[in-house]
Amino acid sequence: MRRKLVLTPDLVARVERKVPQDHLPPDPHREPMTDADYAEAVSAIIMQHGPGPIWVFAYGSLLWNPGFAFTARRTATLRGWHRAFCIQLSRFRGSPEQPGLMLALDHGGSCKGEAYCIEEAAVAVELDKLLRREVPFRRIASAWRWVDLDMAGHRHRALTFYAGIRRDRFYVDLPIHAQAHMLARAAGFAGSGAAYLHYTVMKLEELGIHDSYLWELQHLVAAEIRQLSGE
Repeated sequence: MRRKLVLTPDLVARVERKVPQDHLPPDPHREPMTDADYAEAVSAIIMQHGPGPIWVFAYGSLLWNPGFAFTARRTATLRGWHRAFCIQLSRFRGSPEQPGLMLALDHGGSCKGEAYCIEEAAVAVELDKLLRREVPFRRIASAWRWVDLDMAGHRHRALTFYAGIRRDRFYVDLPIHAQAHMLARAAGFAGSGAAYLHYTVMKLEELGIHDSYLWELQHLVAAEIRQLSGE
């Protein structure tokens, strides 16, 4: 039986407050990627991988909003990495006044998610879509890496994003209660941190994947939102 989330759509809606993207101040650390940059990144990925279909490992928002076409999907386990809300955001799902957090993969443990297969004939087109979704700025042009997945006992090489970013200036290592405090308050032009968490946990449960860390976090975020609402 699928578990019922405590972080309900009603609670998530209390956090939503869209911030107009064009009202944000310029940021020298966020120089946009160009078409040439994306073409170079796609070529580098294809060259490193070689011919054939490419698998992409999804552990967060790609699970519920992939934004690219794939021909197969399988449950996969990535060993040596775990989900963590460890990227601090002042845009997208946060603001300079109330920063938010985004999921990434940090060292240690294991992570279960899904792997999506991009067929060889569509690799260039779909990778371009994927990179435009995942890598908006030149500073994070190399935010992808290759990992080895366990899929039904077989090893598969796959592409994933935001793994091992501890040297990045936006990396934070916060206790879970501090994460909940931020996620219960942060929102930006892309939505709220509470919504991001809600959709991710909901999709994982739908897939039969129970992440105890995210499950505890959604309880804590729900409690924070209720407290902010005076309940």
